[in-house]
Order: sequence, then C-alpha cells, then structure tokens
Amino acid sequence: MGGNTEYIAGHGYLSLGQAVHVAQNSEGGVDQQVAGFLERKLAVVWAKLNAQPTTYVLPSDEFALLNYYRTRFGDNEINIRYQHSCTIPLATVLTAFACTQAFILLNFLKVIERMRNHFSLSKDALVQPVWSWKLANSHRVSSGYQDKRWFFVSLFLMLIAISQSTYAALLDSPRSNLPSLSKRAANESSLLQCLQVAAPVPSPKTPCRQVLMVHTFAYSYGQPYIAGDYNPPDCDFNHVIINFTVTSAGRQFDRLALMYFDDTEVFRTSTAEPTRNGIVWSYLKDMSLYLSLFKTPHKIIFDLGNLVDDTYTGIWNTTLTATFYSAAETFEPADLILPISAGRSTANQSSAFTVPETSAIKSLTLPQNARKAVFSISACGQSAEEFWWSNVLSSDTQAFGNDTTLYGHSPFRELQLLIDGVLAGVAWPFPVIFTGGVVPGFWRPIVGIDTFDLREDEIDISPFLPLLTDKQTHSFEIRVVGIDNDGKGNARFPGNIESNWVVTGKIFLWLDANSSMVTGTPPVLQTPDPAVTLHSTRQQTYNGTVQSLEYAIQVSRQVFIQSTLHTSGGNKTVTWQQNLTFANSGVLDNEGNDQDVRQTTAGTHRSSSGFLRVFEYPLSVVSAYNAPSGGNVTIKGEMDRGKNVRQINDLAFPNEWKSFDYSRLPPDASRKPFRGSLVENRQNGTASYFSNPAAKVSYGTGNTEQLFTLTGVNDKPIAVLYRRHIIAANDSIVYDDESLSGQQVEPSGSFVSSNVATRNGMHKFAAKAPRVMLGRGPR
Repeated sequence: MGGNTEYIAGHGYLSLGQAVHVAQNSEGGVDQQVAGFLERKLAVVWAKLNAQPTTYVLPSDEFALLNYYRTRFGDNEINIRYQHSCTIPLATVLTAFACTQAFILLNFLKVIERMRNHFSLSKDALVQPVWSWKLANSHRVSSGYQDKRWFFVSLFLMLIAISQSTYAALLDSPRSNLPSLSKRAANESSLLQCLQVAAPVPSPKTPCRQVLMVHTFAYSYGQPYIAGDYNPPDCDFNHVIINFTVTSAGRQFDRLALMYFDDTEVFRTSTAEPTRNGIVWSYLKDMSLYLSLFKTPHKIIFDLGNLVDDTYTGIWNTTLTATFYSAAETFEPADLILPISAGRSTANQSSAFTVPETSAIKSLTLPQNARKAVFSISACGQSAEEFWWSNVLSSDTQAFGNDTTLYGHSPFRELQLLIDGVLAGVAWPFPVIFTGGVVPGFWRPIVGIDTFDLREDEIDISPFLPLLTDKQTHSFEIRVVGIDNDGKGNARFPGNIESNWVVTGKIFLWLDANSSMVTGTPPVLQTPDPAVTLHSTRQQTYNGTVQSLEYAIQVSRQVFIQSTLHTSGGNKTVTWQQNLTFANSGVLDNEGNDQDVRQTTAGTHRSSSGFLRVFEYPLSVVSAYNAPSGGNVTIKGEMDRGKNVRQINDLAFPNEWKSFDYSRLPPDASRKPFRGSLVENRQNGTASYFSNPAAKVSYGTGNTEQLFTLTGVNDKPIAVLYRRHIIAANDSIVYDDESLSGQQVEPSGSFVSSNVATRNGMHKFAAKAPRVMLGRGPR
C-alpha cells in the first residue's frame, strides 16, 4: 500500500486503498471527509505522474484511486454529454478513454438499431450466434440468417479492439485539469466484474445493517483480520445476509479465505485472480442458519493469507457487511452451534486444522436435552492435495521416471467423521477448482462452481445422542483418507494422502423445549469398508520407456446407523443412511505431460427426519503442458464439469429454495412453498496459457459456458425458479440469458471487453509452474 493512514471523521484511520474502497461502497454519494482525503491524494499522484510521465509505476492503491476517479467523473456524464465533451479539452486521459469508448459504443448501438431494422432482426440476434456456436447440436439456424448475425458480433468485437487501442494511445499524454470528486454521484465500477453463477438471495432494503470488515490483505499469512467484538444490532431479526466485496489489481495467485466467529468457521471462500487493470466481485450469502451466533457477541476473525513482492503485486481490498431483517420463517436454525476446530481465536489466529500434518480432533460435552444433532464438515485440498482428483495410483507415481513424479494415493478422497473412534458417517468431496487451477483462462470472469462459496457436507448424528447426552466428554475427529495399492490389483483402505487439507467441523444442536434429558438405545452400526476395484496399465516404447499410463478405480460404500431416542415428546427411531459410488479413469502420455481424467461421484444421503439428498458430480478434464528446462511454459486444457443436487427438506443448512429471493419473481409466478429443490449446474470450456519465466510474464485465453438452474420440488420438479445461461470468452461476457420463473431478466449492462489484451488477444495472468496449476510437472 502506498502512503500512510490518516484519521477521517466517522471512519477512523484509513489508508488510501481503504478510503477508495469506502468511497466505492458509499450509497448515494461520497462522504465529504473521504472525498477531501481522496482529492488531496489525487493531487499528489498527479504530481508524480507529471514529474515522471514515462517512468512512474503506479502502486495498486494509487491505480485504484485513478480508476475510481475516472469511473465517478468520466462515465457518469459521458453517456449524456459525449457529443459535447468529446469536442473540448478533456480533463484526463482516463476520461478521454471513457469518452471515446462511450462515443464508439453509442454510435455502434445506433448502427445496430438501423441494421436490425433493415434485416428485420430481433435483439436476440445480436447474441444468438455465440449460443448457436456453443450449442450447435440443439439450436440451429439457417446459414443466411446466421451470417447476418455474425456480421454484427464481428463488428462489435472490432469496435472493442478500437476502443482498447485508443486507450493505449491516450495514456502517453496526461493532462492535469481535475474537477471536484465530491460533486460526483456514485457510479458502477469499471473494473472487470467477476462472478460465481448462483441463484439470487434476498437483499432487503433495510436500515439494519453492519459493516463487519473493511480491510486490505497484503502481507497477511499468519496475520488474519481481527475485529473488535461483534455485537448484535439493535433491531429484531431472524434472517442474516452477508455481502463480501473484493477488489484487486496487478498479478496474484488465487487465495483461500476463512471467516470465524471465535473458533467457529462460518464462511469459506477463495479469490479470483486479478488483472493488471483490476477486478471486483461481490458475493451475497444467506447466513440465517447461524442465527444463534449472530444473536450473541463474538470476535470476528477473517483469515486471507497473501504475499506481495515485485512480481506478485495484487492486494485484496475487502468489505464485509451484514444485513439483518425479519421475514416469515420457513427454516428452524439450530439452538446451539459447537466448533470442532483448533481453537486458536484467543491467540488471534485461524482455527483450521491442517490434515494430515495435525489430527483434526476435539472433545466436547453436549447438553443433555439435545434432541437433534447434525455435524458439518468444511474441507478442501491445498498444496499437493489441491488436484487430488487427478492423482494416480500409488504404484504409478514413478511411471515416467524421476523427472515426472506424480502425486499418488489414488484420485479418491473420503472425509470421515469418527465419534469416540467409531465411524459416524462420511462425505465424498466435490472437486472444487480454484481460479488458478488447470488453466487460469477458464475462470475469468466466470469463476468455478463453488469457488466463492465452498459448501459444507452434512451428517445427521442424531442416532448417537443416547451416547452423547450422558454428561461425559466425547471426541469428534475428522479424517481425510485416500486409497493405496500394491501394484498387483490389491487396494489398501484407508490409505494415506499428500499435504494438505484445511479442515474444520461444527455440531448443530436442537434442544428439547422441556430441558429434559434425552436418552435412548445405543446406535446400531452397519459401516463396512468400501468395495474397491482398481488397475493400471503401462504402454512401453521399443526401448522400454513408458509411453502412456492408463488407470482406473471404482469405489462404493454403504453406511447405515440407527437408534431410538426417548424425548419429552415420546420415543422415535432415528436413522442415517448413505449409499455412494465413485469412478475415475485417466490416461497419461507424452512423458506424463498430457492427461485425460474422467470422474463421477454420486450418492444418496437419507435421514429419518425426512431429509433426502441425491447428488452427482461429473468431471472431465483434459490438459497438456510443455515446460522445457529453462524455457517457456505452455498449457492447453478442456473441461466439462457439473454439480447436480436434488434435496428434500433440510438438516442444518437451509434448502436452496428457502434462500431464494422471491421478491424478484414476476407478479404472476407461484410462491407456494416446496418440499425441496433441484439444482443443476454445469460448466464447460477450453483455455490455453503461455508463460515466459525469464521475463516474468504470462498470458492466457479461454472460453467458458455455464448453465445453472434452480427448480422447486414437491414429489417432482414443478417450478423453475431461476435459470442462467452465460458464456465468457477472453475476459468478457459474450452471452448472458437470465430468467426468473421463465421470464427473461433484462441485462444489467452492455458487453464490454475487460482490459487491454496482448499477444493476439491473450490476457495476463500470474506466472506459475505447471505443478501449481495441474498437480504434476515441474515446480
């Protein structure tokens, strides 16, 4: 960060980056004190630019200041006055770019309107060609009609390129005539908008709101943000929505972040990789399941580890707010939430376990009147375990020799919950791919499934309550296991894993209203080891070296646990049942440089409470890299992945239909309650990456298509609540079809290219070794 902090009335001590972030998130206008501080900083920055017009390099916070100023001044009036302002001396080169871009865009839209009328085309014709190209098998049009629409898309892309070239040329001649920032109303940021496709959650216009965090993460490994005590707001509420907004510019790796109330993890997210000109994203999440925590004071700890140097310059400017409101209750949050974590909040540190380096175990005493108990597991692989799904069998890690060492323990991972050393349930993880994973061009500006909101797995442990309500201390342990083998077709379970998994857990408890002790019969356990079949085959060349490696593994498992509870409401039988299947097959060739992975994880979780979850996680990733010693690195990839979940009722986390924003539905849409939901989420794309380590630069291209659907379910799917079909190419959204209850949503903005491209349309990314992105190859 550039510059020191300064005290600003009403805001405390703020750095330049924090002040910019506060101004960006000010509703209705910029606070005068903040505006004055930014104007003084702006004068200093401009003096530096005038003194060193060709050599001065803007720090990220000064860049954010200039970009913020251009956004507030240039774009706010140019759409109305561009014809006049483009004929007078412009205040800055940035407003000149905004003016030129607006002039081109507005005139382009006029041309499109005239030509659309001439050809008698609908507005949809402007974007349909891209859709037709990606979904040619299901949506076809006549060639003549399609050629006309391709003309419009090509013309628009050329105009984008013109605006980018104009921007680059204008940067050589800065001016210094600066009007007042404080007179400009709030405007939408021009930073590249990144997003995770998800159904909208409520965002009520209520004055009951708190800012939980405004912080910049720079050198922040081992230095989480520590807030003063959180205190509940002075208003009635039974729902909580958080908004996590982040900006960054420069080059940086993707980073993992965890939020805690004391020792209890309540939110896990990760970052998008920034661009040179900057990115921004906001993610809204329903936190109403943590109502009992939000009703009492806590210490907030937000851990986002980051490093900054001359090459990796990106810092994370973050704002976290919470909105509190009351609404009809469709969900019963837990009365008590207990953490299974490392418990380091008193030392102002993150409370996550790192497995297998440490044991994720904690002992607790549960209240005697607990009538329902649910355990949740939050876990994701990092480092050598980030791409666990691409690992090979342990017997094949040296198949291509010592120069191409592969990670082993199979591509299968299981998260196990043990209560007093006894297996109580399992979770088979969804393969999250972070924004630096495989090929970074896949994930900009659309990030991967669950990237901004890493979901937790749930296990109903109510059958164990007769043992847990005895006033004694009981141990809860989370294990992460793989599968090893002997190279002769024999599997060893449980197997080891590489390093490392970041793990925490929670126990959600619902208490008997009469405070009477819950007793019952001990649980009956049917938890045999999974059935495993595996094999691998090596193809050799004439001189005995391995040309290719083929491997496959199939796993299936059943869990059934049952007991009887004696509560004040009577006796009832409680059960937890899981049926799971897993299959992964892969081929490695070209000395291990090229890999083709196909994987499917599927299962059914069922509780006697009426909860049912049926899921499928298909995954297909093809990747190839070339990394000669001391030379450039190239990577190409294709991916097709999905997360499909049908859920009836809920355990601890509310069903998706209960967190949906019904206020956005058309007036005639059904708002009847559902029993459950069906979420279908699929991504596919292609991408490439080029890195020149000597020059410390890297570039990439990519296109990604995603189709997301949320459907309300009773006995069968009956109402599509939300649907979004979106396509991105080379850092830009080129198609976006969003509908609510079947009615199309008007797009919020024009298709605008994100930043200046280089190397024939390629965009810059953080330079990384293949092993960091693929889980194999050189470091």
